[in-house]
Amino acid sequence: MDVLREKCPWNAEQTMESIRPLTEEEVYELSDAIMKKDMPGVCKEIGDLMYHMIFYSVIAQEQDSFDIADSLNKVCDKMVFRHPHVFGDKKGEPTSAKEIADTWELVKAKEKGGNKTVMSGIPDAMPALLKAMSMQEKARGCGFDWTRREDVWPKVREELAEAREACSQADSVIPGPDRESHMAEEFGDLLFAVINAARLYGVDAEAALNGACSKFRRRFGYVEQGILSQGRTLAQATLADMDALWDEAKSKGL
Repeated sequence: MDVLREKCPWNAEQTMESIRPLTEEEVYELSDAIMKKDMPGVCKEIGDLMYHMIFYSVIAQEQDSFDIADSLNKVCDKMVFRHPHVFGDKKGEPTSAKEIADTWELVKAKEKGGNKTVMSGIPDAMPALLKAMSMQEKARGCGFDWTRREDVWPKVREELAEAREACSQADSVIPGPDRESHMAEEFGDLLFAVINAARLYGVDAEAALNGACSKFRRRFGYVEQGILSQGRTLAQATLADMDALWDEAKSKGL
């Protein structure tokens, strides 16, 4: 990295702000490789992400702010503090993975220089689905969670009913922009509740939705190819034509 910063004009011009979007892309590429169980891809993407971490640290070192050793020391200190059951006297400390997870946020809250509130550590720029999952996990880590996971279903049904009611009233009760805002709020509550249900049942909502998107892509691709093979475009096909091909795709396990 030192050589690149010195001899490559592109690398020399980069700042933390300019490479931030590229880092986000690398994180998604790593996530994609993990979900596909592509271990050579995971290996490659870890390297790419490490390259970015070094890039940030070198830029900071050039500014006399910190270096990579400072970052590594900070995370080591943090992990020691957060794992008293490993590095402390172990008396009265959690002994199971569940106990550790259930008290994780409470331990973090004691950190010097840590986040002022439990939710303040969640970036505003995080994608909404991931943000919801993170918020729910942090709340659980403070003991704020359903006692029994099956208790979440009445809440899901309640939010579904409220979303349906908001839509049914859309044209008559609530005027203008307020109508759209009300529907958006109710759909948001419904999505949050469904994500919560997935979490309680051990389902990664992000991976589940990604799987649904992949399935939709496969089936719609089959529909599109079927219509094109008939010498027509999608614009020339009827909904019934597309539904028939969709059912055909489902029957083939696509």
